[in-house]
Amino acid sequence: MPDPISWQFSWPYLAAALVGGYLLGSIPFGIVLTRIAGMGDIRKIGSGNIGATNVLRTGNKGLALATLLLDGGKGAAAVLVARIWGPDTAVLAGIGALIGHMAPVWLTFRGGKGVATALGVLLAIAWQVGLAACLVWLVTAAVFRYSSLAALIALAAAPGLAWWLADPQIMELAALTAVLVWLRHWQNIARLATGREPKIGRKENSVNNDKKGDS
Repeated sequence: MPDPISWQFSWPYLAAALVGGYLLGSIPFGIVLTRIAGMGDIRKIGSGNIGATNVLRTGNKGLALATLLLDGGKGAAAVLVARIWGPDTAVLAGIGALIGHMAPVWLTFRGGKGVATALGVLLAIAWQVGLAACLVWLVTAAVFRYSSLAALIALAAAPGLAWWLADPQIMELAALTAVLVWLRHWQNIARLATGREPKIGRKENSVNNDKKGDS
């Protein structure tokens, strides 16, 4: 059995994966697409969030779908590129991409809530886990019509799905992802508890004073 690679040689790859994942994840596709489409700054619409659910509130379903796919795609791309150097770099790149989406340097660290990016990371690193989490999201969203609730349940289920379908390292990644997404949704959780959370598809023309949420 070959000797393991020492930290002296591996740390530059791990650091590059984390930083590279962060920079890729920090691309604010919701802002870029809505500006290209002539809709102005998405942060001045609905909840003020840069994710696909808030883009949907513009009434442009195609633009919302494009945002969803690109936000998920950047998480998947970070993992797939970093996987060339091994599973550890893939995990760190995925974490970096999620943090980048949530706290992009270009937007003074005020980003999205990370659901699409998190699911993209899971799909790329263990497609069975990611697919199962997406199905949980779809079923929950179809039944309750709350994007945030669907996201919270899907990501909470992901560690258990990873334990069943993958391995301990993927389970740990899924657990960290769930924690980050849940922390980012604390306002949504409060609104869900009081019945003030808007349902999927609600159109908004300006930022609500209560900062009604999305995922």
